[in-house]
Amino acid sequence: MVSAKDWISAFRLRTLFLAVSTVILGSGLALREGEQDIFVTVFALILAVAIQILANLANDLGDYQKGTDVTGKRVGPTRALQGGSICVRDMRFAIAFFIFISVLSGGLLVYKAAPFVTPYEATILMVVGLLCIFAALFYTIGKHAYGYNGWGDLLAFIFFGPIPVIGTYYLHTHTLDALPLLPAVGLGIISTMILNVNNMRDIDNDNSSGKKTIAVKLGLKKAKFYHSILTFSSFFCFLAYNNIFDSLPWYRHIYLLLYLILFKVLRDIKQKKGHELDPYLKVTALSGLLITIAFVICINI
Repeated sequence: MVSAKDWISAFRLRTLFLAVSTVILGSGLALREGEQDIFVTVFALILAVAIQILANLANDLGDYQKGTDVTGKRVGPTRALQGGSICVRDMRFAIAFFIFISVLSGGLLVYKAAPFVTPYEATILMVVGLLCIFAALFYTIGKHAYGYNGWGDLLAFIFFGPIPVIGTYYLHTHTLDALPLLPAVGLGIISTMILNVNNMRDIDNDNSSGKKTIAVKLGLKKAKFYHSILTFSSFFCFLAYNNIFDSLPWYRHIYLLLYLILFKVLRDIKQKKGHELDPYLKVTALSGLLITIAFVICINI
């Protein structure tokens, strides 16, 4: 029988920081506009966490089926299927369960928004929600898994940045405007940074198993330079938001000091490789959450 500890390990809780961050960011931007619906916040959180867990479980299954986790070169934590703590049948059941939770919570959010939007807009919301589920599933599952063809960074940016942040903002305000765009892009870039750290850590194993991530295509040295571009790009997205929308008073910029953590990561990973990079996954994800929380506080005080 699979223990609760095994499932918690399979859920990869340290990856949930950023899923939560997207909802906090979208909700915080809506609060700045005087719009806040606790129902939307709660069910958007459930949806974001469910889709992130779904992505983690599907990634575990897809990599296991393709043999990526059994090359003997993997340096990250042992996966559930790889280690035998969970069988394929149970993993498929868990994936189906989190698909159900995602569809249910997403459906409730669309139902809540329906009186305030047109049928066309409600349809778009449902389609976007389904695309999020498909993106979570097919990162590593299937013959044409996009994570094996270098598209993981782009889709991680889109589906764990602009789409959930702007989507949450829209569910609160029922309007689309430029306000959430730059922070959403900034957070999406942090999502890509998390994936890049993961892919730099696993670069040798992924190369051996035919998983052509951006890190594999660039090589470790260039992947670290790519990481520096991502870090500064995210910083300047948030800075540009402040200069455009919230330049005064001065304390609206205080949250930017937390980027010192990510700049320190840049310095620290310069001479790191393999398993030495693993701690920086959690640091980067937690930094994204802290930056988000501090940003929301700064723009609402």
